[in-house]
Amino acid sequence: MKQIGRYSIRGLLGRGGMAKVFKVELPVIGKIAALKLLAPDPMLGKLMGNAVLQDLFVAEAKTMTGLHHPHIVEIHDFDTHQGNPFYVMDYYADSLGATMGESYRSETPSRTLPADRALSYIRQTLQGLGCLHDAGIVHRDIKPFNLLLTPQDSIKICDFGLSRLRGESFRGPSNLNVGSPYYAAPEQEKDPDKAGPMADIYPLGIMLYRMLTGRLPEYPPHNHRYCPPSRINPDLDAVWDTFIARAAASAPERRFADAHAMLREVDALERHWQAHKENTCRQMPPDAPQHADKLCVGPLRATPFKAPPRLAAQRFGLDALWRPAVYTRNHLEPKTADLIIDRCAGLIWQRGGSRYPLSWTQAQAYVRQLNGQNYADRRNWRLPTVDELITLLQPPPQSRDLCMAAIFDPVQRRLWSCDRRSYVAAYYVDAVLGFVAWQDFTALHYVRAVSTA
Repeated sequence: MKQIGRYSIRGLLGRGGMAKVFKVELPVIGKIAALKLLAPDPMLGKLMGNAVLQDLFVAEAKTMTGLHHPHIVEIHDFDTHQGNPFYVMDYYADSLGATMGESYRSETPSRTLPADRALSYIRQTLQGLGCLHDAGIVHRDIKPFNLLLTPQDSIKICDFGLSRLRGESFRGPSNLNVGSPYYAAPEQEKDPDKAGPMADIYPLGIMLYRMLTGRLPEYPPHNHRYCPPSRINPDLDAVWDTFIARAAASAPERRFADAHAMLREVDALERHWQAHKENTCRQMPPDAPQHADKLCVGPLRATPFKAPPRLAAQRFGLDALWRPAVYTRNHLEPKTADLIIDRCAGLIWQRGGSRYPLSWTQAQAYVRQLNGQNYADRRNWRLPTVDELITLLQPPPQSRDLCMAAIFDPVQRRLWSCDRRSYVAAYYVDAVLGFVAWQDFTALHYVRAVSTA
């Protein structure tokens, strides 16, 4: 299949029991979008009936069309293809699940996120959920992979296939699970019809625990074997423990009543966190030592490299979560207002970079433009290799890192490299969260050009 309606297929983004999601290209203008097509698994079709599945799919599209919020995905088109309905929405190359390094085996370890960023993601999700709850809608499948991320790091809630309008009842068989393992609220697993707004609060508690610790809670809160997050992450304290335990409480009446109630408590938690950071920095000596496991290196590879992930991870020296296995020491200092020099690696970096996120092809053009303009009196600017970019990465944050001023502009968070995964995809580096990943050339990331000193 090369075409769905008037849309040209450019790849398969994912599939579930009910539908497939394709990356598609709009005719004439070439804009990239995401298209969700009803394509149920035969077993699900037998369990529920194709007519019921089609009604659910159309209801999902109608639900999304009626919601208008910055943190909810919007639908732009609806049609049928060979009798199966589909809808078209904006394409976002990233998700919170991918950012966390969560695999489809949810129990495996994931990346730890800084508390500020974790709170930001929870806040944005709650703001979107508030719109749903005000409309009488319960999502029932909030999880990291259903929270898309824009190039500006903004959350977009998607996948409303399991959502429920107030008063509706579940039309599937009683033995069919509604929700995702580990993230579905206990009452929703027992009886999907009893899932109210508090069922959307539960997964946020699980997600916050995971973002801050890199693991799922092995036992539910209030179980005597449950490990509070502060025992895993030393930057947290009892205030965090109480907040997360309430959000992820097994009994819905012990949780926050809805998204708005939890959002108010997020405000209080954020104020507590800011006070903790200020107190930590007051006590921190001004010349805190650098990380001891960082080693200074000489000249780094400057030529592009192409390899599939199974070879690239080893070649780049990455761990299982695609973070540096060993961190390199750099000697960064301002050269001018716009340039940073690394005397250890012999590199000159842009302090900022491109003002806006670009496709990989546009990133190449951006670098050519720098050289054509003789930017900073240099004509040897280029896209950095992954080897060069990972010298800018720091180990997962600790207390002392809260007080270190950023030497680079934090706007340019995800940075294209010149290294390719294939003929249609390239590697990039998340300079804030400290990992390497890849996306196709149409994804939008920033550029931080480099030059040999």
